[in-house]
Amino acid sequence: MTSSEPAYQFSESSEPAEIRAGTVLPADRRNIELTTADGKTLVGEFAAPVGRVPAATLVTLHPLPTAGGFMDSHVYRKASFRLPALADIAVLRFNTRGTCSPRGCSDGEFDGGGLEQHDLQAAVQWVVNEGLTNVWLVGWSFGTELCLKYGAREPVAEYIEGAVLLSPPLHRATDADLDSWAEAELPLHVLVPEHDDYLQPPEAVSRFARVPQARVTGVDGAKHLWVGEKYVSRVLEEVAAVVLGKPGALATEWNGPTARAD
Repeated sequence: MTSSEPAYQFSESSEPAEIRAGTVLPADRRNIELTTADGKTLVGEFAAPVGRVPAATLVTLHPLPTAGGFMDSHVYRKASFRLPALADIAVLRFNTRGTCSPRGCSDGEFDGGGLEQHDLQAAVQWVVNEGLTNVWLVGWSFGTELCLKYGAREPVAEYIEGAVLLSPPLHRATDADLDSWAEAELPLHVLVPEHDDYLQPPEAVSRFARVPQARVTGVDGAKHLWVGEKYVSRVLEEVAAVVLGKPGALATEWNGPTARAD
């Protein structure tokens, strides 16, 4: 298994630094590889709090790879930059089969959400093997389809606390998949941009009514890709509040070493 640490140049500042789009905060970062049940090797990164046990762990599922989605899609990249330091939340990012990013390429070919079931299971099994607890799925766009189709079913459901969905299109996930979440009674938190290209808040409320425990939150002004620091910050705060079980604003400044991402 690859375990080299991604390279960032950290520097100290005499004053608190504003957290900007490219700000990287300290974390224990490891490049990792996941092995699926059908023998594929998937590349990824795990970022955890420095010297502390994570209060929660996110297993992230990225947007559609055939439309440019990968583990470095900006919301997840910024989650890995900030959440370990700001909220003691660990973040696992990885490329699903056939997906490439600066981290590298995962084996296999895109299967439209079918064989990707093995990818999700491999990621969850990795965090279980690491002894991590309070594990949550976070899906974005295509990643929400994987969460909905496979997250509430064994062998994944046993190991997760619930899921957070960002911009769910509900293209591949069916009513039967929603019913599996209702039956599992696992928490499901759904963030829906006001101006989403595929599913907007009123329809989302109607579709997710099949899941009694689902909480749908519309985000005014946001679009499907959550472009803009305002919306990224909102997403990260919502995710942190869900997985930590308490609301609260994330710090916007950091008094310590920082780095800058390219």
